[in-house]
Amino acid sequence: MIRDKGDESMELFPEYEGASENSQPSPLANRMRPTNWEEFRGQEHMVGEGRPLRQLIEKNSNFSFILWGPPGSGKTTLARLAARLTESDFHEISAVNAGVADIRKVIAHAQKIWKASNRRTILFIDEIHRFNKAQQDAVLPFVENGTIRLIGSTAENPSIEVIPALRSRCQIFRLEYLGEKHVRAILQKALEDKEKGLGKESTTLEDDAMDFIVSHANGDARRALNVLEAAMDTARTEGVAASVSRKVIEGIIQQVATLYEKGGTEHYDHASALQKSLRGSDPDAAIYWLAKMIAGGEDPRFIVRRILVTAAEDVGLADPQALVIANAAADSVDRLGMPEARIALAQAVIYIARAPKDNTAIKAIDRALGDIQNKGESYPVPDHLKDAHYKDAKKYGYGVDYKYPHDYPGNYVEQEYLPKELRGKKYLPPDQK
Repeated sequence: MIRDKGDESMELFPEYEGASENSQPSPLANRMRPTNWEEFRGQEHMVGEGRPLRQLIEKNSNFSFILWGPPGSGKTTLARLAARLTESDFHEISAVNAGVADIRKVIAHAQKIWKASNRRTILFIDEIHRFNKAQQDAVLPFVENGTIRLIGSTAENPSIEVIPALRSRCQIFRLEYLGEKHVRAILQKALEDKEKGLGKESTTLEDDAMDFIVSHANGDARRALNVLEAAMDTARTEGVAASVSRKVIEGIIQQVATLYEKGGTEHYDHASALQKSLRGSDPDAAIYWLAKMIAGGEDPRFIVRRILVTAAEDVGLADPQALVIANAAADSVDRLGMPEARIALAQAVIYIARAPKDNTAIKAIDRALGDIQNKGESYPVPDHLKDAHYKDAKKYGYGVDYKYPHDYPGNYVEQEYLPKELRGKKYLPPDQK
């Protein structure tokens, strides 16, 4: 049975059975959830014939798993399919508003159901990454002893957000954004389906309007279906009986959604893409990732820190001016703010991407730090290099025998500057001296 946080009166997958007279109709995106593999679109690498997740579900394994992927990629649908195909008792809770008490209710019901009918229970936790450690710990023993089969869904990296003990008991499957062909097929199915979809509507959708919805969705089937439903509702309200145009869709969407979550792992994924594009000397890619981060509302100070790091780490001594320009961009962020600072950020990104690359500085400092921190090569300053300006310094030999380079021809004199234990140590390649 599918249940919501302990309610034992709900029917199996009620959205497929139709709404009661007193209830509001379920949203199109919910009504159109696939009920079998033939209706499911996308994620062929996991649920295609003979693929791992499909086999795990079809063999009715008691193995728990976590679905990690972007919104609208099919995580909830796969959980419900697993319950339907295995005829399991299904409980769905959201980690946003559920707690340990809700988990205990499900556990108690699962034990009762097993004793009464030997039927397994699936607990689906949406946004499982929002559960704290204590809440995740509460699930552990019951996953371990098989009382429940856990299916979690998350848009965040489980390796970061889910505790190791729970991860070790779950297989993790990575879902991808849906391709445009999949989103288009889902929309077409919704338009044609006369029972759950919009097949009885007299209004049609123009081809360019369909193209715009598909493009806007950016791989999110739920978003695409929500826009389609809103368009049909608008047409119905305004008495349009012919077709929905792109102009109508543009009025609903207003602004294309950006695939960017600045509070999650995508925040770091995009920063990584920007930095690697800069390092790889691809200004077009770097500008794209910069634009994506700006459009997603990223803090420009976070962006400029990545630009500064790349200027120092990857351009380095090959063009020291890159660090100057990156610092100027940082000043512009503070003095100008957005949107004007986008220009200075773009200038810095283009300059750094085009600049020659040299990472001698980071190699040298990291070698030295490694020797000091990992090998214990931390030695005192030799007496002749110590500060000799304070009283009685020379009494202790500080500064004695130091050779002042400007007293010698060419302002250079052979002299040992390293501790005696490190004499001859080289941190830079010979050609970088």
